[in-house]
Parts: sequence; C-alpha cells; structure tokens
Amino acid sequence: MSGAPHLAAAGPVIPEFGKGSSGCVVHNHLFCWEWVEQNWSPVLWPALRQHIVLALIAVAIGFVISIALALIAHRYRWIEQPTILLTTFLYTIPSLALFELLVAPVGANIYAAEIALVSYTLLILFRNTLTGLRDVPAEVLEAAEGMGMTRTQQLLRIELPLALPAIIAGLRIAVVTTIALATIVYTIYDAGLGVPIHRALGEGPFKTELIAAGVLTIGLAVLSDALLVGLQRALTPWTRVRQAA
Repeated sequence: MSGAPHLAAAGPVIPEFGKGSSGCVVHNHLFCWEWVEQNWSPVLWPALRQHIVLALIAVAIGFVISIALALIAHRYRWIEQPTILLTTFLYTIPSLALFELLVAPVGANIYAAEIALVSYTLLILFRNTLTGLRDVPAEVLEAAEGMGMTRTQQLLRIELPLALPAIIAGLRIAVVTTIALATIVYTIYDAGLGVPIHRALGEGPFKTELIAAGVLTIGLAVLSDALLVGLQRALTPWTRVRQAA
C-alpha cells in the first residue's frame, strides 16, 4: 500500500495523452510546443476561426443597430433616455445568466450566443456615437448651414466624420469586450476559443492547451484593437495634423 501513492505520482498527469506523446505532454509541463504543432489544425485554428466569426457578427450587428439608434436620438432627443435605460439594463445582466436565459426561448445555438453578445455592444456603441455627434461644434454646423448644406449633407460630410474618433473608440471597447465574452459561449454553443480553454481546465488543467488558447484570445483582442487604431488614423488624417501643430 505504501508504494501506491508513489506509482500514482510517477504516472502521466493526463493519461489519455500517454501514448504517442512527448514526455512534455505526458507530464503536463508548462508549455509543450509539440502539442501545439500537432493540434493547430484540428483544435486551435478551427476554434480561432469560430471565435473571430462570433465576434465579427456580434459587433457588426451591434454597430448597425447602435448607429441607427444614435442617429434617431440625435434628431429626436426624447428617444435617448429610453434607449440608454434599455441598453444599460442589458449590459448589467451577468453574461452567464444571459446566455442561460436565452436557451429556453431560442435554444442552445449560435442565435442565442449572438443575441447575448450583441446586447453587450449596444450601450457602448450607442453612447459613443451619440456623444461624437453631439460634440460637433455648433459654429461648424452654422457655417455649413450658411453655405447652403442640407441637414443630410451636414450629417454625412461634417457630423459623422467629426464623430469618427468617438465612434471608433466605442468600437475598440466593444470589440475587445466581445472577444472576451465569446470565451464563455461554450456554455450554450460548442464554438470559439472557450471550448479548448474549458477542456483544458477539465484535464488537470492541461497547461499547454490552456496557455495556447488563452494567448490566442489575448492576441486576437490586441490585434483587433491595433487594426481599429490604424483605421482611425487612416480615416481621420486631420487629427494628425492638429496634433502635429
């Protein structure tokens, strides 16, 4: 009996990886590059693609809804407060609770996942867009009106371009938030980087899979944020001239 604990400790941390695996994987070392190479195509890359799709769909739908609501609220101010109340309510619902609540009416599928993810983008995008539109100097609009611009021309040529920094700032927050929240989509829909993270936690945890999936999630968020910063710089060249001056 005294030898039993010794034998258990000497065995592989993750028994199912014992055959055909390196010692690094069998004994669950901190990071095993061999496992990443072997499982990139069947495990990590599909999960990363799914994660990107989940985030893109949610942010795109949330952006369209928020822009429409912000434009309406900019014109009709009485709409602003009810919209903020509703989007704030959605934003404050705990994410796991919202995912689970949506399963009953919608089902455990991508639709429930996207409805939940979209709901968390609305408050951020709506408020930032509306703030950007409201911050356009009144004298600029007066000058545009004096030049004979219609209300639609003012919106498209002046207000929206000047609101772009605030809009993209909201997009940056919404994108990073959505990428983070998409890691718990696995609770109702088997997709995204949350799947390998959850599996790794249940296997010891299996450190390599956990670190690899976690780093991919962080890297995706950082890369997305950097791309949006570059997009803002490309779309708002006048801000660089102002900063240089």
